[in-house]
Amino acid sequence: MLILMKATATLRETAQVLALSESQDLRPYLSRADGRRVVALTSEDATLTGQFRGLPGVEEVRPLASGIKLTSRQFRSADGVVVVGGERGARRVSIGHGSLTVIAGPCAVEDRQTLLAAAHAVRDAGADMLRGGAFKPRTSPYAFQGLGVRGLELLAEAREVTALPFVTEVLSVDDLPVVAEHTDMLQIGARNMQNFALLRAVGETGRPVLLKRGMMATVDELLMSAEYILATGNDSVVLCERGIRTFETSTRNTLDIAAVPVLRRRTHLPIIIDPSHAAGHRDLVAPLALAAAAAGASGLLIEVHPEPDRAATDAEQTLPTAGFAALVRRLHAVHDAGAARGS
Repeated sequence: MLILMKATATLRETAQVLALSESQDLRPYLSRADGRRVVALTSEDATLTGQFRGLPGVEEVRPLASGIKLTSRQFRSADGVVVVGGERGARRVSIGHGSLTVIAGPCAVEDRQTLLAAAHAVRDAGADMLRGGAFKPRTSPYAFQGLGVRGLELLAEAREVTALPFVTEVLSVDDLPVVAEHTDMLQIGARNMQNFALLRAVGETGRPVLLKRGMMATVDELLMSAEYILATGNDSVVLCERGIRTFETSTRNTLDIAAVPVLRRRTHLPIIIDPSHAAGHRDLVAPLALAAAAAGASGLLIEVHPEPDRAATDAEQTLPTAGFAALVRRLHAVHDAGAARGS
């Protein structure tokens, strides 16, 4: 249920609502919507409705949308902002609420020289964050699986020398402690979008989370996965559309560009686009990235490598560092034009 406080409600009155919630063994979630404090409870027990309505400062008690609760605009009307970095020598990056965040780097961490070259290049090109996989989920068990902990150490070194905070994928609850120790943002990949034990565990770390849409997941299913993280008390979640699997074979996946305005209407969480995994082909990445910026995405997650043809993973969809700065300038120009129109 959703408990809307009056605009004039005091902190003490709000505290009474929280206390009653906790006395019923319910976890309250406090936010703001339409200028008022809002308390959300995942319970819809009708017997409690009257008790909450009788408390001072309470204006209205209404049911939350079925399934989608903490991610909904009912709970928080304003666009959310997720802050990444700001510690361990990394710059502070804010994702969402009108900004365009560019996250770039190689698909996988291969070696020190290549990673540092890529990190310096994307920073100089205007990227805000670095991406790179230390643990890589691969379709084939014989393909390169990443450098593991050594890859995390190299990403931490790249952060130290460039000041770029980085995001990297965590594959299992077992790997989570060491990944969380090193990274600025935890990525949940498409294959793990509905690994609910992992979602709860990453939420409990308190670190920002980048949640990728599963390759055959609906928007509702993506939001429900985000609910698992928010239910732990961690609301620093960024959603990522990376293309869904359809009958079309001319691209690796089909980019659901409509997901951007749909999600912006339904949730306060920022939404970014991964055009690399959607395209599967280098020459398609820039057009899809520009379309995402025009549609109102809060950011891009792009694979970039100094020598993409030699990349250990996803070579065919990886952009060269040479010329990447020009794309970043175009992305910001498109985004700024859209912002000026109010789109």
